[in-house]
Amino acid sequence: MKVTTVSVAALAAGAMAAPSNTTPREASKAAAACSSAVTLDASTNVFKKYKLHANTFYREEVKKAVEQMTDASLKTAAAKVADVGSFLWLDNIANIAKFDSAISDLPCENILGLVIYDLPGRDCAAKASNGELKYNELSRYKSEYVDPIVAKIKANPNSAFVLLIEPDSLPNLVTNADLSTCQESKTAYEEGVAYALKSLNLPNVVMYVDAGHGGWLGWDANLKPGAEELAKVYKAAGSPKQLRGYATNIAGWNAWDLEPGEFSKASDAKYNSCQNEKTYVTKFSAALKTAGFPNHAIVDTGRNAVTGLREEWGDWCNVDGAGFGVRPTADTGLELADAFVWGKPGGESDGTSDEGATRYDSFCGKPDAYKPSPEAGEWNQAYFEMLLKNAKPQF
Repeated sequence: MKVTTVSVAALAAGAMAAPSNTTPREASKAAAACSSAVTLDASTNVFKKYKLHANTFYREEVKKAVEQMTDASLKTAAAKVADVGSFLWLDNIANIAKFDSAISDLPCENILGLVIYDLPGRDCAAKASNGELKYNELSRYKSEYVDPIVAKIKANPNSAFVLLIEPDSLPNLVTNADLSTCQESKTAYEEGVAYALKSLNLPNVVMYVDAGHGGWLGWDANLKPGAEELAKVYKAAGSPKQLRGYATNIAGWNAWDLEPGEFSKASDAKYNSCQNEKTYVTKFSAALKTAGFPNHAIVDTGRNAVTGLREEWGDWCNVDGAGFGVRPTADTGLELADAFVWGKPGGESDGTSDEGATRYDSFCGKPDAYKPSPEAGEWNQAYFEMLLKNAKPQF
């Protein structure tokens, strides 16, 4: 099945870097949860009511970045980034502990975004963002990862949560079935995501399952099988009512509505009609509706301000020249798109450019990748400043 002329592994890498383990200082504000239990209606767009929370960890990373700057105007602009809502990545068992600090300053009018990201055999087609659990450790994923998160959310019924479920996982099963690593992980991915969806189906939660992006599942040959894979797992989970839809362009670079599209002149463009994320959301949502899966989306615009930087769709690592994109908002101009969000914390590396490193991925050494770059999840001050200078709109 034709996917693209680039390696499908490139599309799967996705830059899903595990954020750093830096522990923040005490929250600056006291907890201000709602006075009664929160119930979210997943048949509606919760972003119309709630603001994506500027979580404690990214706020602290940005504050430290500001302290390293000497240019007064740049410092002023950078400080504003700390107030932008973004998702907090619970990317391993130890980092579940981040939940407690993150919830400590969550006001009633905000919703805390959490990325559920620790599947066994995680990122089976990547090197920079492999996880801690082996493909045959599904029981650990359930008992040591998902269950504790469920317990923490249940212990905070007066707060609202939006969950982004397992970036890269199900798209990998669609396009990288030829890789032995993905073949080994298939059962754990499908059963693991189903378990997460079923277990996290709580009244104060709304969920979105990751669905790659237009340059991945947006290829004409991938739309139908991609939708069917998501629907298969959703139904295996018992069709949980708190699932709203899917997430796209997470940690990605694709433009929302650029016409005719960043790679519209490529020799294989005729095989992909989804040359921007707006078209992808429109077409993939239709395929999902047919397959029986909730079809509203959230779109990551955190680093997609500048286009024309990549050599091909699959270049995912620390794209040089990138800039912060549109801030989180429910005003997308498309009913199927619930919100633009910041899924990937801008400034945290996608992967190291050190060719001698164990987790080095060749895509982090390509001509369009920023160098030098540290290990995935570690802070890259120079890259953060580049994102800030190239931001559209400017801060």
